[in-house]
Amino acid sequence: MLVKEFKVLLPLTVEEYQVAQLFSVAEASKNETGGGEGIEVLKNEPYTDHPLLGGRYTKGQYTYKIYHLKSKVPSFIRMLAPEGALEVHEEAWNAYPYCKTVISNPGYMKDGFVITIETLHSTGSNLLENAHELQGERLKMREVCIIDIASDPVKPVDYKSIEDPKKFKSEKTGRGPLVLPDWYNKIKPMMTCYKLVTCEFKWFGLQTRVEKFIQDAERRLFTNFHRQVFCWMDRWHGMTIEDIRRLEDKTKEELSRQITEGQVRGMKGD
Repeated sequence: MLVKEFKVLLPLTVEEYQVAQLFSVAEASKNETGGGEGIEVLKNEPYTDHPLLGGRYTKGQYTYKIYHLKSKVPSFIRMLAPEGALEVHEEAWNAYPYCKTVISNPGYMKDGFVITIETLHSTGSNLLENAHELQGERLKMREVCIIDIASDPVKPVDYKSIEDPKKFKSEKTGRGPLVLPDWYNKIKPMMTCYKLVTCEFKWFGLQTRVEKFIQDAERRLFTNFHRQVFCWMDRWHGMTIEDIRRLEDKTKEELSRQITEGQVRGMKGD
């Protein structure tokens, strides 16, 4: 088991991020879907019966998705896994500002593979020491990684000039570009996403290698995604949750059609 907490610094309010995240998830899903791979949305509905963070958050929006991966996993896994095994299921309980996501592979790995992502969204950049209230062994195991969306390196294949926070300036809000080395200490508003990732891959001989790959992939995903969140600001700023729900319904229909068409899109495994 590997446990990492990624602390993502963002020049947004917590209220803005709720809309920004949902908008960006919908858009990014379309960018990752095509050619038989990508995301299939099965459920997107309110829930009231799943307490999170010690019962502090009890209701929100539940989603159930299937990710058809194939080329999006590393080559050594593609060589070992049978046809149909590279499909993962994602359940998410979004009780904003707290969210929990569980990713599994029930068709092949069953309880031998699970990734749990727990996220707390909090105002400011004065980083909380233990946002998820960990205790015992999990707290000892946890490794903390701070993500700077402007300065952290991205892979050349992931880089887009229009999604570079050092080059983007919002016409709607005037925020950006994020050019100062310590921009997160000098501008407002500011918030932090505390994303706790716990991954288990129970496969003898591959566990350490795969768990490290998963954590590296999560960091890559969080970095790229939040660069998009910021640089897409003029697209989502001013939208309401009602606007987002309509967008999600439309996106679900587009993904159902898009997954069977064209070429494979988006991020690929090494």
